[in-house]
Amino acid sequence: MQIPINIPNLLSFYRLLAFPVIIWSLVYHQERLFVWLICINLITDILDGWIARTFKMETEFGARLDSIADMGTYIGALTGVFVFKNAEFEPHYFSFFLFIGLWIFAHLLSLIKFGRFQSMHLYSWKIGGYIQGFFFFILFVFDFYILFYYFMIIWGIAAFLEHILLQIMLKEPITNAKGLWWIMRKKKRNLS
Repeated sequence: MQIPINIPNLLSFYRLLAFPVIIWSLVYHQERLFVWLICINLITDILDGWIARTFKMETEFGARLDSIADMGTYIGALTGVFVFKNAEFEPHYFSFFLFIGLWIFAHLLSLIKFGRFQSMHLYSWKIGGYIQGFFFFILFVFDFYILFYYFMIIWGIAAFLEHILLQIMLKEPITNAKGLWWIMRKKKRNLS
């Protein structure tokens, strides 16, 4: 298989390379370095998808690479919450752990059922990713805002549940599925 070398894939690859440095900054409590790297990762995550869609550079390899790079960024951001913002989150642990648990379950379900991580790129998941990215940016650069936190949590939980439901329904993995409504509409058409 030839690996497509394009700007979106290079941005995703950058995020993979940044992951060990983000972990290092967490272990050694280098908050300033962590904030810079996590913010750059969040921006490149937005850019790689936008460039791929706008300039028709979407590939199966790129979707998988993006999903893996997203996972590293997500793990870094979530860990950063406990390392640098634990006091702000402590009163909200239940909702935050529910959020994290559903995110982990969505990924594990895919790994167990399909033998690989899913790259469905559902609209709810994408929008949730933008909301979460913006939340983490605001959190680490400015402060914790409770209303924005709960908006992010509620949207994220709904997106994770849609992802889980689709994985239960699907017999094989698919890429760029859009969402439950589109899959149900397609199934209905196929039955007609």
